[in-house]
Amino acid sequence: MNTTPDKTEILNWLRETNAERLAELWRRADETRRQHVGDAVHLRGLVEISNFCARQCAYCGLRMGNENLVRYRMLADEIFAAAQQAVKFGYGTVVLQAGEDYGITTEWLAEVVRRIKSETPLAVTLSLGERSNKDLAAWRAAGADRYLLRFETSDRNLFDEIHPPLGNRECDRIEILRRLREFGFEVGSGIMVGIPGQTFASVAKDIELFRELDLDMIGIGPFIPHPATPLGSGFKIFPPVNGEQVPNNELMVYKAVALTRLVRPDANIPATTALATINKKNGRELGLQRGANVFMPNLTPLKYRRLYEIYPNKACIAETGDACNGCLGLRIKGIGRHIGSGAGGRRDRQMLPEFEAGKEFCHA
Repeated sequence: MNTTPDKTEILNWLRETNAERLAELWRRADETRRQHVGDAVHLRGLVEISNFCARQCAYCGLRMGNENLVRYRMLADEIFAAAQQAVKFGYGTVVLQAGEDYGITTEWLAEVVRRIKSETPLAVTLSLGERSNKDLAAWRAAGADRYLLRFETSDRNLFDEIHPPLGNRECDRIEILRRLREFGFEVGSGIMVGIPGQTFASVAKDIELFRELDLDMIGIGPFIPHPATPLGSGFKIFPPVNGEQVPNNELMVYKAVALTRLVRPDANIPATTALATINKKNGRELGLQRGANVFMPNLTPLKYRRLYEIYPNKACIAETGDACNGCLGLRIKGIGRHIGSGAGGRRDRQMLPEFEAGKEFCHA
């Protein structure tokens, strides 16, 4: 297999089940990772700043229709305290994540970002869903370095089934990702593996899209529906195509991670919390050994963390920041890797001196 496999090779690997053959894929992905990003594992401090969401996604526990979820929105001082904890632990990045919460206003978050950037050495990553050009431009101008927006699946019909639009608004996440690049962000995206109705050809197309978009960060996790959602309660969307359904197991995630490393050799790829959730023993370590180079320890205050319930039984739900930090350090050293220093960006990106608002890709 070439270092950068074509779509046919990707598809063949996704369907591969022979352990000896897959060992070759793991080896090639690990060697590619070593050559292009080294042995450092970069730690990003995750802060789940709000569990409000305006959307009705068919699998996510934060969906607006989940009336049993106690909602919260962190105070600015609480977010800054979590960022200070990231500095204490030596992390180079803080990730501010939330549902698509329009109670998080443009200027309020811009001020939070400005404070973190002015009072700490941290890079700031935002993951706040589909937001307007105005919001994105303001947050970039305030100093935010990166933005994560998963396209989840390149199959538009499947995407639309599991992500109902907000009112009459239509959005194109692929074009939003391109707009983020124009604004000067490092850009991250990703997919879920094992969505009901998802085919191997669809996942192969997803991985090809990673290559096309030249993404800086790529997150891949298993499809895990929350029980208080249509997909979590057994609702069916698309039946298997010709009897084919991609499984939502850890092996499929490893294959997708390894192939993503081969097509995007210098990208930052996390061993995700979702992967650790389906294999709490060593899921993240296996992810690191099959192409990943990032961990995202959770710095959300414990009183909020259990309420950020995208799916149930998340890994590390009750660990303090100190405990989580110590555990991850031991896990990383246990596989012969070391913790990275600094922001760990893929490349230096500068905000364009001036940019036009351009076309809006979320239309009311």
